[in-house]
Formats: sequence, structure tokens, C-alpha cells
Amino acid sequence: MINFKIDYADGAHPKILEDLLTTNELQTPGYGEDDYCQQAKTAIRSYLGTQSCEIHFLIGGTQTNLTFISHALKPYEAVLSAQTGHIVTNEVGSIESTGHKIIPLPTVDGKITCDTLTSFFKQPRTMHMVTPKLLYLSNPTELGTLYSKQELEELTQLCHAHHLYLYIDGARLGSGLVAPSNTLTLEDYARLTDAFYIGGTKNGALFGEALILTNPLLAENFRLNMKQKGALLAKGRLLGLQFLTLFKDSLYFEIAHLANQRADELRQGLCHLNLPFFVQTQTNQLFPILPNKILTELSKTFTFTLWEPYDETHSVIRLITSYTTSQEDVIHFLHTLANLYKKDALN
Repeated sequence: MINFKIDYADGAHPKILEDLLTTNELQTPGYGEDDYCQQAKTAIRSYLGTQSCEIHFLIGGTQTNLTFISHALKPYEAVLSAQTGHIVTNEVGSIESTGHKIIPLPTVDGKITCDTLTSFFKQPRTMHMVTPKLLYLSNPTELGTLYSKQELEELTQLCHAHHLYLYIDGARLGSGLVAPSNTLTLEDYARLTDAFYIGGTKNGALFGEALILTNPLLAENFRLNMKQKGALLAKGRLLGLQFLTLFKDSLYFEIAHLANQRADELRQGLCHLNLPFFVQTQTNQLFPILPNKILTELSKTFTFTLWEPYDETHSVIRLITSYTTSQEDVIHFLHTLANLYKKDALN
């Protein structure tokens, strides 16, 4: 089977495996207090434009979201999220399990707009309701779309006005940073958010995410919450070494560029077949609309996500690429799809 379902199906980039193997027999302190973690933090800070932030390495995205949000909020405080947000649809109630309500908001192409946020705060509120305290965004969104620098600046201003923390899930941040339409840098993320994370699991790492805490109020005792939530890895150097490799010689961005390049080739081929898209993206996620009657045949050779029904005879599917997706994989998919269309036209 050829994978277009997930962008973390492979183990790790060869350079990461090489560095892990080279350092395998060296002994280091535990729990992220090793030199590799410190060097990785220095490498990441060089992109942030500030030294006044804390960086913590965690194993996965759900763990990062759970650990950070449970730390940031008081028991009576809630999260605002896009209705398509990962914490709403794909994390098995992990945030709710810590006692915090998620309030889903409608979106435009997967994004929360300032108008939506303003309308929410115009609704009457009483002391009997949870207090919204944190706005959770994903960039890229679950639909592969991107917030612009202007959009994020305006949302940041609204968050300040309503005393909200702004937190960005960056599981696919690499893909967003190198997208042609992107207007944000890592320095912008550090300036405009209270916290965000740089995703490694879906961008070449064996596992791991780098959480950046830019608000000093949120940094206090964060490691204690990590330990309580099982997020403080004893062999922390395995995380630090991976991020050191990723941010050495811009490997992180090279990996993301390869994933986007393959997605663009796939996008161009789908456009050549005159196929419509559910949403327009420039990242490594594509959402074409296909006839239901060819999906079964297509799934015999390729894995992909059935996203949602479009109408009675068509569905939206998600195709996703990674740095290991080959040109041959893309060509094979497009040729198979074209042949299925021809076969269907003859019937």
C-alpha cells in the first residue's frame, strides 16, 4: 500500500538516526538536563529573536496540548477552539479529562476569524458559566489552511483585550513555515503568542515536539506539571538530540519543503484532471472531492483519509504527503485515478 494517509508513517530522517546511533553509548543526565537539550534550545532560540522564553521537549502533540493547557488554566477556566481543532476531534477528551471545558467555535476554511471571536464575547455571560481563558489555534489548521501574519496579529490583539492566552498547536508548523503563501516566521510566533509548539513527529523526527513558553507567567513550575502528567522523559536527550539535528543546517525546513513539494505536484496533477477541492491549501494536506464509486478501488492501492461526505455521490478525502513521499508515488496515484475515471466513463 502507498501511504497518503499520515505524514509520520516512517521512522525518522536518516541524519537523526545517524546522530542517535553515534551518541548511543554516551551517558548523560536525565530528564532533559543534558547538553544536547541545552544545545537544541540554543539552536531554536536563534530563530525566535528572543532569549526570554522557556523551551521544553515533549513526546507527542496530544501530550503537549494536555500538559500545557492543564497547566495554564484554573479549574473554572475553558478553552476556545475551532470546531475542527485537534483537541476537539482527535484527542479522546484529554483536555476535558483534566476538568476543562472546550468551547468549539465555527470556522471559515478551518480558521477562527476575529468576527467569530468578537461575536462570541458579545454573548451574555454569568457567574454560572466557565470563564474562557485560552484560545487554541492550529497552524496549519486541520484543513491545511494558514493564518496570515495580519490575521494572527489581529487575533492576538483580541486575546489581549479579552484576557485570553493565545496558544498555537504546531504539529505541522514546518509545512506552514515553508508554504509559498506563508507570511509568518518563528520570530513572529514567539512575539504574538503566549505559547506554541514546533512539531517534530510529523516533520522527520522519530518522535517529539518543542514547546515554547513565551509568557513568563506560564513558565513557572511547568516542569512539575510535565512530571505529573508523565511528560518528563527520563531519557530526555533522545528528544534534545533530535531537535538539535533538525535545527542544525536548516534540516527542519528542508524536510518540510520536500513534503510540500510532493503535495504541490499532487495538487497540480489533480487540477489537470479538473478535480474540485473542498478547500484550497499550499501545505502538505490536500482535500479533493471524488466520486464515491471509485474510492473502494482507489483504496486497494493507496491509503488516505475519508474526510466527510460532500453530497449523495461524492466525498471529500484527505491526501497528505511527507518528505519520504516519492515522485513515483504521486505519479502512480494520478495515473490510477485517471484510469479509474476513464473506466467509469466507459461504463
